[in-house]
Amino acid sequence: MNAITVQDLVNALEFEVVTPEADLTKKIIFPFLNRPGMELMGFDDYFKADVKQRIQLIGTKEWHYLHSFGDKELETYVRVLFNSATPVILFSNNFDVPEIMLKLSAETNVPILRSHKPTTVIFATVFNFLQEELAHTESFHGVLIDVNGIGVMITGKSTIGKSETALELIRRGHQLIADDRVDVYQKEVGTVVGRAPDILKRFIEIRGIGIINVVEMFGAGSYRDKKQITLVAELEDWSPEKEYNRLGLATETARFFETDVTKIRIPVKTGRSIASLIEVAAMDHHLKLMGYNAAEDFSNQLNLFIASKNNGNLE
Repeated sequence: MNAITVQDLVNALEFEVVTPEADLTKKIIFPFLNRPGMELMGFDDYFKADVKQRIQLIGTKEWHYLHSFGDKELETYVRVLFNSATPVILFSNNFDVPEIMLKLSAETNVPILRSHKPTTVIFATVFNFLQEELAHTESFHGVLIDVNGIGVMITGKSTIGKSETALELIRRGHQLIADDRVDVYQKEVGTVVGRAPDILKRFIEIRGIGIINVVEMFGAGSYRDKKQITLVAELEDWSPEKEYNRLGLATETARFFETDVTKIRIPVKTGRSIASLIEVAAMDHHLKLMGYNAAEDFSNQLNLFIASKNNGNLE
């Protein structure tokens, strides 16, 4: 099971650490948050293990409710949040943290964080962050490039020219996401996202030259951290015996988790500009997403032409 630490959450989302002496290495394993309204009212029968292990978010309603009690009564109700399972308690709107909660944090080592952002914004931001960081991830051999907004994963056997093609695309103004190894996770069914492992971010390997840092060489605009994969381009050696897709009517897919992604095969042959072909493939895929299919348009026109000729012969 994937996990991040409270410190990872702080670093990524820049939350204020109200209790720096608490344990920021505590693990967060559930991609959900809990707003402990019923629990703070004493109804903790449903405060089970999986709910306790979620981030406990204190928003506007919870904060005003807490301030309706005196210190003694307040301690009775908030103590339920301070247990060994709770990874962290997070306050929104830069709310003041009650002294009794600071005391309980020191006793139980449960950290307290704070943000100036509204509750709904924090909920959405943290939820999306956890969904990505804690999602099941699989690694694939290939290169992921953002070509005019289309996430293209270039695959193929070793030495086929994936990285060299990616380098040419970067020179043309497109963005590298990952070279050699792409870590892929499913954000939701129908949406898969790829990114590079931390150690490989911004780097690309070109045989004969070595390792290149694309940001240092081409600028910050040549790299992005992650991208949805919407097209797979598999490079393969040209074979005169093989029949290739000439019209583009046939569709093929690559499966990632429960998501099917459109796949094309590009035969590699001396004199063919693979980077140009991938650029065109990405633009064509974008047009299809917008509702226009050139192959279907051509097929329809061809059928109309044949029908008109046949009608002419009948006359």
